[in-house]
Amino acid sequence: MRRRAVISGMGVAAGAAVLPQTLVSPAAAHTTKPPAPTKGTARPLVIGHRGASGHRPEHTLASYRLAIALGADFIEPDLVPTKDGQLVARHENEISGTTDVASKPQFAARRTTKTIDGVSVTGWFTEDFTLAELKTLRAVERLPAVRTHNTIYDGLFQIPTLQEVIDLARSAGVGIYPETKHPTYFTSIGLALEPLLARILKRNGLAGRNAHVFLQSFEPTSIRKLRGLVDTPSVVLLDAVGSPFDFRSSGDPRTWADLAKPAGLDWLKTFTNGVGATKNLVIARDAAGNLLQPTPLIGDAHARGLKVHAWTFRNENQFLPLNLRKGTDPNAWGDVIGEVRTFLAAGLDGVFADYPDTAVLARDL
Repeated sequence: MRRRAVISGMGVAAGAAVLPQTLVSPAAAHTTKPPAPTKGTARPLVIGHRGASGHRPEHTLASYRLAIALGADFIEPDLVPTKDGQLVARHENEISGTTDVASKPQFAARRTTKTIDGVSVTGWFTEDFTLAELKTLRAVERLPAVRTHNTIYDGLFQIPTLQEVIDLARSAGVGIYPETKHPTYFTSIGLALEPLLARILKRNGLAGRNAHVFLQSFEPTSIRKLRGLVDTPSVVLLDAVGSPFDFRSSGDPRTWADLAKPAGLDWLKTFTNGVGATKNLVIARDAAGNLLQPTPLIGDAHARGLKVHAWTFRNENQFLPLNLRKGTDPNAWGDVIGEVRTFLAAGLDGVFADYPDTAVLARDL
C-alpha cells in the first residue's frame, strides 16, 4: 500500500517538491530478496538515468521519485546553469525538446543559434533564462515517438533545481549522480559549473570522499577541477567514438578509447574513482549488432581500483543488441533483463537504466 501511494501520488509542478515521508526505502521497493554479494564484492548499483525516464519525462521530480520507488540506488541529474547562476536538471542547455518553451510567446525572441562543443545548435538555452523564468515552463517527453505513453505527462512538471533533487534524495536515503554538461562551453561564457556545483555540495554536507554522491562528466578536466574543490567520489564518462571536448580544445590527441586502455586508466586513477563507459566499451558488438565477449575494460579498471558503471540500459528493441530484440518493432520491449544480467555477470559495478525496475529485477535474479 505504501509503495502504491507514492507512485499514484506523484506531485505536480510546484507541489511536487516535497517527498512524502511514507516513501519506502530502495531496499523495500521490490519484493524479491536480493542475493548476498559474493565475498569481496559489492552489490552492483542501479542508477536511475534521468530518474525513471522510461516511465516519466526525464529530469523531473516525478521521474526521480518513481526511480526511487522502483529501487534505484542513485538518481542522476544532468546539470546546466541559468542566467542567474542556478543549477537545474536538464539533459541539454537547449530546452526546446524537453520543455514547452516554444509555445510561450513571451520567450519567442530568445530563440537563437549557438555553437556548443563545436556544433551549431538552434533553440532556447537555459543560460538565457533566470530560474524564475524557467520555473514557468513545463517538461515534455524528449522521445515522444519512442515513448508515446510518456506524453500523457507533458505539461505537468517543472524543471527542478539541483537543490530540489538533493532534498528529494536525502529524504529517501538514496544517492545523487550529477553530471556537468558542456563544462568547457559554460566556462567560456562566465558560468563555470564546477564552483557552482561545489558550493551546493558543501552547503549540503556532500563535499567529502564518503558523500553519497558520484560526480560525472565527459570532460576529464571538469572532474579534476571538482576533485580539487570537493574531493567527492567521481567517474569520467567514456564514449566509444571521438574524444572529450576539453581535449579537443586544448590540443590533447587522446580519444575516449585511449582512456579506456591501461595507460589511460593509469592516468584517470590519479584523480577519479571510476569510469562511466558506454556499453560497447564493456561488451563489444559484432557488425550485425550481436553481443560478443567482454572487453578487458572491467578487469583493467578493477586492477587499478577503479569502478566501472555502464550506460545506458533501455527496454526498447532499438537500444538492445540484435540477439536480444523481440520482434521487429523498434519501440517494443526486448530482453533487457537478459542484457543487464549479461553485463553484471561480466563484473560491472553499476548500470544506468531508464527503467530502474527492470535493472533491479535483473540484478536480483
